[in-house]
Amino acid sequence: MKIYSAIQIGEYHQNHCEDHIFIGEYGKSKKIFAVMDGCTTAIDSHFASTLVAKILKKICFEKGYTDFLIPNSSNSSIEEHLQDILKELLKELKSIKNQLLLDSKELLSTLIIMLCDTATQQGMILVIGDGLVVINGVKHSFEQNNTPDYIGYHLDKDFEIFYNSQKQKLFFDSIIDISIVTDGIFSFQDIEKKGIDESTLIEYFTIDKTFEEKNEMLYLKLKSVENTYGIKPTDDFAIIRVVESSL
Repeated sequence: MKIYSAIQIGEYHQNHCEDHIFIGEYGKSKKIFAVMDGCTTAIDSHFASTLVAKILKKICFEKGYTDFLIPNSSNSSIEEHLQDILKELLKELKSIKNQLLLDSKELLSTLIIMLCDTATQQGMILVIGDGLVVINGVKHSFEQNNTPDYIGYHLDKDFEIFYNSQKQKLFFDSIIDISIVTDGIFSFQDIEKKGIDESTLIEYFTIDKTFEEKNEMLYLKLKSVENTYGIKPTDDFAIIRVVESSL
């Protein structure tokens, strides 16, 4: 398995990139992948998306410690594990909000999170907000008309009610080529006038194999699009792509 990632500040953003990426080990055979997109109209949105990544890092560390002390302590399904991760994430966010006396607008970030078992190749992706998921060539676009859901909206809700209300769930049984992407993928300006349409651009980043021998594949694709067509994402852009290794 090869893991590629890239993140780039949008041309319309001056001070901070509000997107963030997390890749981590969850126990012995599972991996977490996540992309976050802070709300531009909120407060310090780069903080919210970065904080989510830091909490996921803590969750992974604690899971590794637990598995070391109590081997084979859980026979939970992938979805049950993801529920546990999300529940702990919301709990930590609420605790930090109270400790730092944060406003809800300081904790607004979308989240696309993927949990997979590298041994069985099974996995699940949950999308809170908008963005793009491509699973083995099949595209799933999540668009919420510029009013996306944010995890910060749900800190005081009953977790079971919140989780059961989530409809943007995807499952897979094999990892051939999977991408999770923030909605910056849809923000490349004047695409049609430059000779490349949106669908072709999405395929270039999520399906096309150009530069796959390079760890910096996705950054090289960003530069290629810029140099060839003169376009960059106007919104912040973050992508993780997981590919079955053939090299």
